Amino acid sequence: MLPINRRALLGTALALPALSDRAQAQGSEWTPSRPMRMIVPFVAGGSTDVAARMIADRMAEQLGQPIVVENRGGSGGNLGGEMVARAPADGHTLLMGTTGLLTTNAYIYRSMGFDPAKDLAPVSMAYTSDMVIVVHPGVRANTLAEFVALAKSKPGEMSYGSSGHGASTHTAAELFKLAAGIDVQHVPYRGSGGAMNDLIAGNIQMMLVQIAATTGAIRDGRIRALAATGPQRHALLPDVPTLAEQGLPQATATSWGAVMATGGTPAPAIARLSAACQQATRNPQLIQRMEAAGVDPSGSTAEELAAYIAAEREKWGRVVREARIHVD
Repeated sequence: MLPINRRALLGTALALPALSDRAQAQGSEWTPSRPMRMIVPFVAGGSTDVAARMIADRMAEQLGQPIVVENRGGSGGNLGGEMVARAPADGHTLLMGTTGLLTTNAYIYRSMGFDPAKDLAPVSMAYTSDMVIVVHPGVRANTLAEFVALAKSKPGEMSYGSSGHGASTHTAAELFKLAAGIDVQHVPYRGSGGAMNDLIAGNIQMMLVQIAATTGAIRDGRIRALAATGPQRHALLPDVPTLAEQGLPQATATSWGAVMATGGTPAPAIARLSAACQQATRNPQLIQRMEAAGVDPSGSTAEELAAYIAAEREKWGRVVREARIHVD
């Protein structure tokens, strides 16, 4: 299944306005009766947190109640996810779920404390965030093919950094390794910032990281971009070819965030919340702000999101098993 991105999905939504109208009509019988919460399962300041706050503000305008964003980080997002899973199923507590929390953590952790497939209800895709493969300038590779050849010539000698075990920067890198047939050692960090600092210092040789976190360092020559991981070139790095353009379409990967509710939330509430998120992600000011930050707003129906998550679980489950990723 193709990744849900703002350009493709928004085009579909605009071409089928009746679908959105129907969702709004179904949800019109439900309205929030008090201020709401949106749980971000990571610390404040990261891309998930920034995107959640932008979207929550716009959704609040549609719903007529404020949405307070709360950060509950820990255990790869599991703590925040469990908080929403155990909340009353009344539509007043939302989660900004991410790729790892909703697809890979179930395979990586022995116990998450809840089952995201049963205890959370899809509402709407919120955003997608393409990544880029970058290397230290000292690495003797100006293209992806040259890097793959270099890695194959010295298996296990080079290393890459990620924002942590099971994070999208980890699983996407493992997908790339499997597709390219290379052996590059994983060095996990607590967040992408520390990994980026070590990449710039030359302590690690490679990273897959969200594009927004790299543009300044790429422009200044402190790191070199080899490939964009999304389905198409990104507007912030138009000169960087995709993995597919360079012969590795099977390594295409996009991280994303989705609005989720507590499992068992009534259908009218889900429909209204989904319509509010879809409207929020079509706001021109929101689109401009999020795209400037390297994040693409991406609204969807609850049904579209459910199908997408199911496909992503299957895809990343294979990667986790083949790469033997686990957290003790």
